[in-house]
Amino acid sequence: MTDPQSPQQPPAYETPAYPPAPPAAPAYSQAGYAPVPGAPVPGRTLGIVAFVLSFFVQPVALVLGIVALVQSKKAKASNGWAIAAIIISALGLIIGTFVIILFIIPTFSAAATCASDPTAIVTVWGVSLPCSEIVTP
Repeated sequence: MTDPQSPQQPPAYETPAYPPAPPAAPAYSQAGYAPVPGAPVPGRTLGIVAFVLSFFVQPVALVLGIVALVQSKKAKASNGWAIAAIIISALGLIIGTFVIILFIIPTFSAAATCASDPTAIVTVWGVSLPCSEIVTP
């Protein structure tokens, strides 16, 4: 019972003393883990598209192949399609550049000569031809 002269009352509920909390677990990042088997690899579809385009549109395929390879590297996965697309499109660009330099430019040079003087005789690839045979009106 409480004393009417004493206004203090005992607390109705006492908080129990809990033990201290254990230390927090260390934070782990997902970057160190290998991709889950069967999960889609980032950049793989883009690498296949780049591979197909590397036979037809080399500059576009080269850019797409590099983008696909970078995406795969960020996911720590390999992407053979992107590597093949980069190699094929780079070789295609080099070969195409040589074809333009070796074949197209001499032909345009002969055509320019014939356009300025239709009676001239031009030599293309070791063959001398009159402009009347090359340029037909």
